[in-house]
Amino acid sequence: MLLLEADKIKKLYGDRILFRIDSLKIYQGERIGVVGANGCGKTTLLNILAGIDSPSEGTVRRYSRYAFIHQLEDTETHPVERIMEKRFGVPDLDHKTMSGGERTRLKIARALSDQCPLIFADEPTCNLDLAGIQLLEEELKNFKGALVLVSHDRALLDSLCTRIIEIENGLVTGYTGNFSEYRRQKEAAGKRRLAEYEHYLSEKRRLTAALIEKKQKAGSMKKTPSRMGNSEARLHKGKTGQKMAKLEKAAAAIRTRIEQLEVKEKPAKPIKVNMDIKDQRQLYCRVAVTGKSVSKAFGNKVILKEISFEVPAGKKVALIGNNGSGKTTLLKMIETGEKGIETARGARIGYFHQDLDTLDENKTLLENVMQDSSLPLPDVRLILARLMFRREEVHKKVKVLSGGERVKVALAKIFAGSYNVIVLDEPTNYLDVYSLEALEKVMKEYRGTILFVSHDRTFIEQIADEVIVLQHGKAVHYPGKYSEYLQRLDSFERSGQDQRRIKILQLENKLSEIIGRLCTSKQKDTSTLDTEYKTILKELNLLRSLSK
Repeated sequence: MLLLEADKIKKLYGDRILFRIDSLKIYQGERIGVVGANGCGKTTLLNILAGIDSPSEGTVRRYSRYAFIHQLEDTETHPVERIMEKRFGVPDLDHKTMSGGERTRLKIARALSDQCPLIFADEPTCNLDLAGIQLLEEELKNFKGALVLVSHDRALLDSLCTRIIEIENGLVTGYTGNFSEYRRQKEAAGKRRLAEYEHYLSEKRRLTAALIEKKQKAGSMKKTPSRMGNSEARLHKGKTGQKMAKLEKAAAAIRTRIEQLEVKEKPAKPIKVNMDIKDQRQLYCRVAVTGKSVSKAFGNKVILKEISFEVPAGKKVALIGNNGSGKTTLLKMIETGEKGIETARGARIGYFHQDLDTLDENKTLLENVMQDSSLPLPDVRLILARLMFRREEVHKKVKVLSGGERVKVALAKIFAGSYNVIVLDEPTNYLDVYSLEALEKVMKEYRGTILFVSHDRTFIEQIADEVIVLQHGKAVHYPGKYSEYLQRLDSFERSGQDQRRIKILQLENKLSEIIGRLCTSKQKDTSTLDTEYKTILKELNLLRSLSK
């Protein structure tokens, strides 16, 4: 069933075309992902389709009710179904006192309570914890209507979408399949367009060279020599004329072929965001940050209760946990060096705050980055250029930048600083996919220590060497990839409580045995035992956390 159709849509800002769409139809059951660079008009497109904004040209016809999950503040006030409130854990609080994650859960619960055939969702995973994202994914998979989704969460786009709409250079292009399929199709289409363009240039050069050759031959034909008699001259002129006529005919045919060549435009270069961190002095120690019996409470509410943890030097560690588990609180405690927190000697720590409060809105983005940087101006401008801030754009005031652009400026401050330990709180919020992948690349290549909070599952899996899980006021350290942690967690949860207790006893006995052997073994024999010790410790930490 057709739920919405848009015809000849064009959106202008001044003389600039933000985007144009010839035709778009949305049918029941479709799940459409909208992707594109920061500032390309994704939110504007959703607002136009929903009737919140008007197109400069064209018409939109809606044939059903719709619900809208807004990226920013929610202006809706109608009630939420009690079952949805409970399912999404919406607290019975005043909207103003809710956390960002709680407000997002409320917006999602309200949209699903409406039972509309069409849902528009603009970055619905922002501020949601991993459990909330998984719950949202599950609910949207079971949703029978149509979904139009703007998201930078690649795992969510892969799981849900049946069609992708891309906004690039003002053009809106549709692709069938999920996000990964869209990337494959886009790459193949780009290679095909480049091959067609190169073939067009090659053929045009070949024909142009042939035309020049014919003209040169025609010009080189000799005039009638003066020594020839009249009869000989007439004969020579006749033969030369015939040859020149043939050459002119051949030249005309080549000109026609050149004119009839199907012109192929040079493909636009794909958007490429580059990030790099200047090499800094490495830490030559085992642990960069240590927490011993760290506690934190706000009034009567205990957030962290005597937790202990280590962030190994040179490792990338993901700090994960549900909304309200204390992730941001712990990062701020590390920043301020509260009781129980120790940092290694020689550690220079750079902080990225999710509220972007390190930026001065009234200063230009260049002034913001230069403020804490020891790098010369050309180096800072190069960092900004690779983040797509070029020429006069570096003199924009921060207050006029979009959310994604502000995130990139805050990251640039980190990249331009002299830091060998980086602490990041939700660095992926508001970033487009191109910037996300560039951030992934630079974090993988960075040789220093990183402790980060993120709810982007793909990002965590790509970056983290180890995981620290905050739950029930405690910290559980898992020295392995995020996917390995999830697999172990799933297998442990399937086993019963009694079985877990038995397994804990078995592992503790095994661990004691290995420690004893390590104490008595020669140096060359310890590597295998050390590996076995770490493997058992991973499993034991998880089982203990599940048994609390």
